[in-house]
Amino acid sequence: MTALSLSGARTLVIGGAGFVGSNLVQRLLAEGAEVVTIVDNFLSADLSNVPGDGRVQLIRGSIADDAVLALLPGDVDYVWHLACYHGNQSSIADPLADHANNTLTSLKLFNRLKDMKPVRKVVYSAAGCAVAEKTYGAAAATPEDAPVSLYQDSPYSISKLVGEMYGNYFFTRHQMPFVKARFQNVYGPGEILGAGDWRGTPHTVWRNVTPTFVFKALHGEALPLDNAGETSRDFIYVDDIVRGLIACALMGEPGEAYNLASGREVTIRELADLINRESGNTAPHELKPRRDWDSSGNRFGDPAKSRGKLAFETEVAIDEGIARTVVWTRANLERIKTCMGRHRARLNIASYLVD
Repeated sequence: MTALSLSGARTLVIGGAGFVGSNLVQRLLAEGAEVVTIVDNFLSADLSNVPGDGRVQLIRGSIADDAVLALLPGDVDYVWHLACYHGNQSSIADPLADHANNTLTSLKLFNRLKDMKPVRKVVYSAAGCAVAEKTYGAAAATPEDAPVSLYQDSPYSISKLVGEMYGNYFFTRHQMPFVKARFQNVYGPGEILGAGDWRGTPHTVWRNVTPTFVFKALHGEALPLDNAGETSRDFIYVDDIVRGLIACALMGEPGEAYNLASGREVTIRELADLINRESGNTAPHELKPRRDWDSSGNRFGDPAKSRGKLAFETEVAIDEGIARTVVWTRANLERIKTCMGRHRARLNIASYLVD
């Protein structure tokens, strides 16, 4: 294995059965990794995301569990920590569950990894939303060294920042080769609505905006636009985020943060219009008020540092990415409905779950 190759690498993916994690695992296998160890408690993931490949080893459980930590292999080259308590609304509904599955998981994992000296890089899925300026209106691209507010909108944002801080501590104190990959809004094939356990709110099913809109559009529903759709985000296709995560592992400098961003601001109304065109949905949008908890209305990431230091740029434009996501969702509707059906007693979704 060369310094810039995954061929023959022994890898560990915490949260490897989730949306981003499972896409990363598939790429690691394609790149010739010798071993891919997945740790996942399936809180927000589905077992069908674990590939049937002899190089894959699954450890089922929380990384905060001492018994699980004891099972981690000692000869790992690269680690990606992608596990989290998904997402903002669930963390607001249950801050203690967020602490147990975001903050404590990171601390216990890093404390274990500090003694695994062969590890070349530990890549952490940081949250761009926690760093972005809290604003509604004109947004500027958020660089990696932007000032961070002590007033956050959700326990999720707090715990993701604390994860960065703990990683920084273990880097400076124990030389753990820690790299922060700042996510923007990831979308694409493989995100399964309703995957995992009930997490206290309907956002267990209606999680991120893109898969929710695609599913609703394919069923002829009006797409709900909070803040009348004027809120904006930086959308990055899952294949691009996976390339960025690998670039962070192979070329990222320990102690540094890198935005995995397109650098393009897209309003939610623009996203909804694009999804409706691709899906053939003619229902008018449902205009709704601003979410009362969210002060980060308009934001996008600055990709300049990642472009210069990692040679990373996004490759999939949003129109192409949405087209691929609509095709994948159509092809996987029954699989998605099966996961949604586990929560049907808590939600009014019975109409989706009949033939």
